[in-house]
Amino acid sequence: MTTKELAVVPADTLLADELACEEVVDMANLTSAQTGVPGTIFISTAMGSHGPRVKYFLQPGRMQPSFSVSIADPPALVANSLPPRTVHQMAPQVIEWVQRNRDDLLDFWNNGDSWTQPQVNDFIQRLRRVCGSGGCGMRVSG
Repeated sequence: MTTKELAVVPADTLLADELACEEVVDMANLTSAQTGVPGTIFISTAMGSHGPRVKYFLQPGRMQPSFSVSIADPPALVANSLPPRTVHQMAPQVIEWVQRNRDDLLDFWNNGDSWTQPQVNDFIQRLRRVCGSGGCGMRVSG
């Protein structure tokens, strides 16, 4: 994605604003040890008026800037509030991670609010890492 193309991507909504509008949301901040992507990927069950997506943060937090990637085929950057350099560096990795885990992420988005804690834990452990330390496609352990 070029800087010009990035300029037309809408601003990403602060997590605090999205969570303020929700009644019940199951969510998790996944670390680089779990995803293979440096930073934090926020996943949740259905929230907001938008379609299925994940949020990427350099540092987790309700008031931190982020970008969002759709859980679609193919995944795509759909909103951004981070500097272009960060997006150019990190978006391809987050898109690859979403692509590897698309079916499981969609299942969590659509059905995770009815899952028990052990089911959520099993789901998180099924997620596949992107290439990096530990190798490609490894399942997350503990």
